[in-house]
Amino acid sequence: MPRIYLSPPDITAQDHVRVDEVLTSNWVAPVGPHLKAFEEAVADRVGVEHCLALNSGTAALHLALKVLGIGPGDEVICPSMTFAASSNPICYLGAEPVFIDSEPRTWNMDPALLEEALKERPKVRAVIVVHLYGQCAEMGPILELCKQYNLPLIEDAAEALGARYRGEAAGSFGDLAFFSFNGNKIITTSAGGMLLSRNPEWIEKAGYLASQAREPVMHYEHKEIGYNYRMSNVLAGLGLSQFGDLDRRIAAKREHFEAYSRAFENLDGLRMMPVGDSESVNYWLTCILVDGMAKRDQIISALEDEDIEARPLWKPMHLQPIYKSRIFYGTGVSESLFESGVCLPSGSGMPEADRERVIAVVKNCL
Repeated sequence: MPRIYLSPPDITAQDHVRVDEVLTSNWVAPVGPHLKAFEEAVADRVGVEHCLALNSGTAALHLALKVLGIGPGDEVICPSMTFAASSNPICYLGAEPVFIDSEPRTWNMDPALLEEALKERPKVRAVIVVHLYGQCAEMGPILELCKQYNLPLIEDAAEALGARYRGEAAGSFGDLAFFSFNGNKIITTSAGGMLLSRNPEWIEKAGYLASQAREPVMHYEHKEIGYNYRMSNVLAGLGLSQFGDLDRRIAAKREHFEAYSRAFENLDGLRMMPVGDSESVNYWLTCILVDGMAKRDQIISALEDEDIEARPLWKPMHLQPIYKSRIFYGTGVSESLFESGVCLPSGSGMPEADRERVIAVVKNCL
């Protein structure tokens, strides 16, 4: 039987047609009509006027921090429970990350701990909030705190395209926000990201930096250090095709979550990932909690024995060797989640028979 992956790309026949159209047009560089159309489609759905397609979500965060003027001596708040790409760009610029623990309802940044940090740390110059596993953080109190302390908010919606909070789209809350279109995300451009803002000057500046900071003159003129961060028109063509299929993908992932929930509802020692408003989550990955690290590892190993990919939840940044000396505000929530959490296969193209294989292995372990 073929291997079952955690969240593989879901490439459709229509995607092949759309990419072939781009190649036929010969618009293959980081410029072209599909690039603009992809940016406009995302802007329209999210309700944010200005978008910039880039070669990764990490590049988007780097540019977001750059246009805000973050640099040495500054502190930037970031959740601890996330992927390293949410914090590494802070260090690219010589600033210091300050890590905040999760709260148990959404597994996202704890607003109470954020408030504690803001009271104590006058060098904080920005806040990064992350929406984990397709569910938005508690944006109400987080936005209020950023407003109270007059701090820009960067919204890391890499995992949350199509999710909502109180009716508003993920990616629409931050002064700057971004999505990821990596191969494992709900839609993919193989590698890619999108930076969003209602501030046209920030997006214009980011676009300038993303194109090697080339001045608008006849020859090649450079007054600043720039980056090669723009997305190609070919990948934008793929993204545009995938983006038109977003709602079908969310529905498929929700079906996986609900099927896992039904299958596991009577199992002792297993809890499903908490979901607040079921209509507002994109269900990027279905996650479960079990009784401790030994049981977590047993389940992942048993799945691997059946050629099924599963992983622990994100290992918190404050536990990572590279960040062990950095400042952390916490109560142990993210550590507990890491020790007992398992991400299960959740691809939008996964057939029911494969899902039943996963369910059988987990049940056998419990």
